[in-house]
Amino acid sequence: MTAQTALWLLPAVVPVAFYIAWNDMRSMKITNGSVLVLLGVFAVVGPFAFGLEQYLWQWLHVPVMLAIGMVLWALRTMGGGDAKMIAAMAPFFAVSDYLLIVSLFATCLIVAMIVHSLFRFTRLKNIVPEWKSWTAGRDFPKGLPLSMTLLFYLAISAF
Repeated sequence: MTAQTALWLLPAVVPVAFYIAWNDMRSMKITNGSVLVLLGVFAVVGPFAFGLEQYLWQWLHVPVMLAIGMVLWALRTMGGGDAKMIAAMAPFFAVSDYLLIVSLFATCLIVAMIVHSLFRFTRLKNIVPEWKSWTAGRDFPKGLPLSMTLLFYLAISAF
């Protein structure tokens, strides 16, 4: 991904990614509406960021990742919201950057789990005591590391 492409996308993605991460930690849900807003950002900004031909090819990422995500959801390895989020994020990524994307997600997942646990098992959770993620047991709100992955990927690509 070029820096110019990432600079087009990053400002539009930031508020959506923050909302998805916050809402997933608060309610343990990634809503259809928030996923559609993320896709809407790509639909509106994508042609300017990628150019028309590449933009149209990027849309192919959505059904491919949704199909993979639904298989993983059916196998109970991830939630349906996580699968939808991955599909909605997919057109923002360049396939050639897959090693960076996987590395970023692994790092973001570990960091998110550590920070979330730091809050969950200390008095820091009293800042937002109503969050369902504090009492979700083994379930973890992956909207946070998924959002972090998208934002860091665009930031790294931009700068």
